[in-house]
Parts: sequence; structure tokens; C-alpha cells
Amino acid sequence: MCRHRECCVYRRAVSLLKTYSARIGGALARRHIRKRGIDLSQISFIPEETKAPLQRTGTDPLPQLARYREDTPLRKLDLPFAFDAYLLTGYAETREVLTARDTYSNDIRHLFRGDGPATSDDIGGLGFTDPPLHTRLRKIVTPEFTMRRLARLEPMIQQIADDALDGLESAGPGADLAKHVAFPVPFNTICALLGLDYEDREAFARLGSQRFDATNGAAAAFGAVSAQREFLFDAVARQRKEPGPGLIGQILQAEGDMISDVDLAGLADGVFTGGFETTAGMIALSTLVLHRDPAYADLVRSGNRETVDRVIEELLRYLSVVQVAFPRFAKQDMELFGTKLKAGDVVLASLSAANRDPKVAGERPDEFDPYRIPTSGHLAFGHGIHRCIGAELARMELRIVLPKLLQRFPTLGIAVPERELEFRQLSFVFGIDRLPVTW
Repeated sequence: MCRHRECCVYRRAVSLLKTYSARIGGALARRHIRKRGIDLSQISFIPEETKAPLQRTGTDPLPQLARYREDTPLRKLDLPFAFDAYLLTGYAETREVLTARDTYSNDIRHLFRGDGPATSDDIGGLGFTDPPLHTRLRKIVTPEFTMRRLARLEPMIQQIADDALDGLESAGPGADLAKHVAFPVPFNTICALLGLDYEDREAFARLGSQRFDATNGAAAAFGAVSAQREFLFDAVARQRKEPGPGLIGQILQAEGDMISDVDLAGLADGVFTGGFETTAGMIALSTLVLHRDPAYADLVRSGNRETVDRVIEELLRYLSVVQVAFPRFAKQDMELFGTKLKAGDVVLASLSAANRDPKVAGERPDEFDPYRIPTSGHLAFGHGIHRCIGAELARMELRIVLPKLLQRFPTLGIAVPERELEFRQLSFVFGIDRLPVTW
């Protein structure tokens, strides 16, 4: 046997051993969870039943989500938890659940015992907080995200985008658009908005991707949450002594001791991760989608504001980079769409499936069509009291970056066949970490 073949056999054996170990470990973990209850921070596997809403075929949700949607609005998942979990895939049903503010809780701290890589103290922000605390915290940050306030940021975002495009051009054909444009534009915008220092930006950004990656289970993801929030706790502590010019400093000057470091770090964490990772994914993936049809790219390159906005709304619907909404826990025993739920059961809404529902998206919902009617009303930003507070900021960044990119590089193309691109395979926020382009 040749040495090359020996190596191949060895690698195959190692691969099989890892797979076997993972299965055994997963089985033991499931048995442990069923017997002793759940602690999310300890889970190092993702049950098969929960993977479908986090996976894609190219930029499309898995076909089985459409089958789920056609069969039943609410599908029970076979999970090893002490409570039952249900998956929503229909648009109307998802919108109804996300609107019901008094029926469900978003607080997940009861799922942490405090001895893993993340504890209940690490979980906060608007997405995992219920009224009345949620109401008070959202009221603090909402004024900064109105259209009038955001208009003041436009010159800064224009400059950030120009600098990013300069970097792309300097790197030359074959450069990574994700690295040179999709990452720095929202990252620098959010840093400036919050008043964060630029030190440790690479580590911060890497943890931002890891926290949404479900490949290694909740343990790894929440470990990244804990590590990333340490940066924000430090920033809040420093600015409590000497408030900076950004949102963190403004809140501290206005609220003082009425807001705790934990609550403010949670707010900053929600603004940062919601406004960075999602927008970065949208910039890169939108570039790819527009590349598929030169006519649609021309709409963005030379269209007026109304036309560009129409394309952006369809991109938001079509891509739905936030794949699953924040979990909703039933507050009491109830009946939902003909299914009986117990108090504590969780409802998971697949936003990507809901946005492809033909009952609202119309014919051919799996196609990108900026002429679709309606082009708005999608759930890409969620819905109800937990709707993404940075929605208008994300729209503004896309409205600035995409036309600039296509005008600056009119012959922009993807440098490799699309089949060779590596999309995120198991992530709550869909994206692509590398997109080589040419011109």
C-alpha cells in the first residue's frame, strides 16, 4: 500500500472515530438532559430536529421547511428537553405569535444554572427581556434610531463606505468583499454609534460570528456571548467614569445610576450584534444575488431612491439572514392553532420560511423579484415589541453601500463559481464569510 493511500485510510479512520464519538456523546448528553433537566450552557450538540431552520441550500431555505408550512402551521420538534418545542413556518401564524406580547415570555435565564461557559447574568438585552424592563430599556434607546436621528449619521456612513471601497480597490481583483466592505461598514458604524474604542476589533468581530454559530452547540455559542459581553462590561465601566460621545456615554449621562452595568451592556450588546453581523451578511449576500442578474444590479446602480428601496426590501425578504426569531415561552397552558401547549413550552418561528410563504409573497416566493407586490410587510426584522430596533439603520447602510459599490465597480463579478462559495451551514444569522470579487 502506498504512503498516500495509508494517509487516506488513516484520515478516514479518524473521521469515523470522531463521528462515532460525537454520536455517542450526543446520545449521552440527551440522556443526561432528559434525566436531570436542561442547562443550555452545557449543551455541546444541536439536535437534528432543530437544524432544518438553520440550514440552507445556497441562499434558499431547505425545501422541507416549505413542506412543513404546507402540512401544518405548528410542528412539534422531537427534542430531549423537559419542555416541548414547536416550529412555526407560516407567515400569518408567525406574525400572530410575534405580536402576542402578553402570552409569551422571551426570558431564557431559567435555562442557565450558572456553572457553564455562560450564566444567567450574561443573558440580557432587549431580545431576551420581558416588559416592564424591556419597555423601559427600549424607551431609552429608541430615540437614537428614529429616521430623524439616523439622518445625522448619513455623512459618516457615506465616508465609511467610501473608505471601505478604497480598501477593496487597493486590494485588487480577487479581493474579499466580505473582508473589505461587508465587515468594516457596519462594524465601524456601530462602533461610532455606541462610542466604542477600536481596540480588540478583530477579536470582537470573530466572537460576533461565533455566537450565532450552532455547529458546536449552545455551549460554544454562549461561551462567545460571555466573552464578547466582557468587552462591553469594560467599556461601560470606563465610560461610567468618563462618558464618551456615543450612545453608551449619552445613556450614562441621562440615566446615571438608574441603569445598571448589566442592563446597559445588554443594550449595547443587542445594538452591536444586531447591527453588525446581520448587516454584514446582507451586504455580502445582496452583492451575490444582484450579480446573478445584471438587470437587477442596474436597478441599484442607476435607480432612484424609490427603486433602490424596492430592491432592498426584496433582498431583505428573500435572504432573511436572521433565520429564527427569539424563542417565545408560553406563560400558561394554552391552545395554539389547534395544538395544546403547556406553560413553559417554547415556540420557534422560522423567519426564512415565513418570508417565503406564497400566501403573502405571492407566486414563485423562492425567486428574487424586486417587482414583487407587496415588497414590504416581510418579517426580516421580526415583528411586535421585539422587532429589530436597528431596522432603519440597516436599511440606510444598504441604501448607501450597494449603489456606491455597483457604481464604483460597474463590471463587478464574483471571482469564483457560486458552487465553490462556502455559506454558513448552521447559524442563526445566515451569511458568507468570504466573497472574492473581480472587476
